[in-house]
Amino acid sequence: MYRRLKGQAFTRRKYMGGVPNNQIIRFLTGDSQAAETGGFELVLELSADESCQIRHTALEASRIICNSTIRKVAGEKGYALRIHTFPHHVLRENKQATGAGADRVSQGMRCAFGKNVGTAARVKHGQRVISLHCNAKDFLTAKDALRKAKMKLPTPCTVSLVRGHELVKGLA
Repeated sequence: MYRRLKGQAFTRRKYMGGVPNNQIIRFLTGDSQAAETGGFELVLELSADESCQIRHTALEASRIICNSTIRKVAGEKGYALRIHTFPHHVLRENKQATGAGADRVSQGMRCAFGKNVGTAARVKHGQRVISLHCNAKDFLTAKDALRKAKMKLPTPCTVSLVRGHELVKGLA
């Protein structure tokens, strides 16, 4: 329902009354300072294969599963995980009453603009959604973590190795 991109982005919060809070707790986890200085050998990215909208709850679910999978093996400071997309687009829903007497309660199509129900990130084809920095010994675990994370997203995704190709030739 919310996966397709249609119409203009609805992002001007100053004209809206009551937008639900963003569910994403952290956009950076792990050792982010080492990732900025190039302290990790490998960089893996999860990129979207199709243009779509990804709800903030799906982004948080993929972050949680990816973070818990890599943290068990690499430890607290052995990786850096980053969510690159931010859910700016506000989603609306025109709720309809169902059941007995719904025709008297529901307004039908009158004022059908809808109420704010959540937020979503608009992602284009090939755009990176998550990046994971780690060392070469944790490559297989990091690859598995991103595989689990892509199952939580509404679009087909690709896991690719961006940096450190020469270190992984024997592992992949």
